[in-house]
Amino acid sequence: MTTYSVLVPFVHCRPEKTLPFAAFVQWSPAYRLWQAQGDQGDPLQSFAFAAASGFRVPIGTGVRLMAHRHPFTAAQETQTAAVTMGHPVVAGFGTGAAVLQRGMLGAPYRSPLRAAREYLTIVRGLLAGERLDHHGEYFSCELRLLPVPSPPVEVGLGVLRPAMARLAGELADVAITWLTPAAYLRDVVLPALRAGAEAEGRPAPRVVAVVPVAVDRAGRDLTELVMAGHAHHLRMPHYADMVRRAGIDADLTDPGAAVNAVVKGGAFLTGGLGDIAEQLAAFEEAGVDEIVLNVSGVCAKHGGRAALEELDELLREARP
Repeated sequence: MTTYSVLVPFVHCRPEKTLPFAAFVQWSPAYRLWQAQGDQGDPLQSFAFAAASGFRVPIGTGVRLMAHRHPFTAAQETQTAAVTMGHPVVAGFGTGAAVLQRGMLGAPYRSPLRAAREYLTIVRGLLAGERLDHHGEYFSCELRLLPVPSPPVEVGLGVLRPAMARLAGELADVAITWLTPAAYLRDVVLPALRAGAEAEGRPAPRVVAVVPVAVDRAGRDLTELVMAGHAHHLRMPHYADMVRRAGIDADLTDPGAAVNAVVKGGAFLTGGLGDIAEQLAAFEEAGVDEIVLNVSGVCAKHGGRAALEELDELLREARP
């Protein structure tokens, strides 16, 4: 059965702003609290603040960017987060945009697939308590991370296109998608995941879809909601390529037409509560294991209280 989780709909340097969403997960049908990587703060710091404030819940990062930290640091931080929260953790990682790689490393990864393979191999080995002797093109590690008793940790990979999906099938516990329509997941991502898993003789990873959504209400401007929450993703070449592969023409030189295309193509869900529940059911039917409701556009334009009320209504409709 597909589980439903929620995304903290902003990235902020003030962790107390996360607390209402952690409390919401603690007392609602939502299973897990997710947070994305951003320039203003790190998600694991916010989660630790929530735990210290009395809100310990399952968490997921979707996704932390590999260029920001060595895989040993990433594994160590992940293990600490699992102990701190006292609940299962999904540690999602991704290569990020080429412009970020260049800014952090001096040049983009020549092969993002190789970089991701090396990174996840090291993180998984360290979290399993292995003593590593890994020498890669991008990442090396000759260390061991001493294991400690903690809730389970799943290592995830951010997936948008078939090649990365196949790699996730080979070595990740979880494939994490963002802005991906249900039909694209069904027809492109999941077959690649299964192919990668079959090649390694292992089960296919769980699929987590972060799904942007906003209820159509009086006084709301859909173009403003989509642009406020997702224009920065749609401007990135790897996201733009993914939505093109999904048959969506999201040319932001005409924001209104781009938003219409994104909505029509199923990358952003809107309508009444019943309409959205039907659209979410398509993700379940496609084979998604965990749906993460993303109301960042609503939060950006109408505030945190409106975002929480929206999440509550959406969960009640999707999981009556």
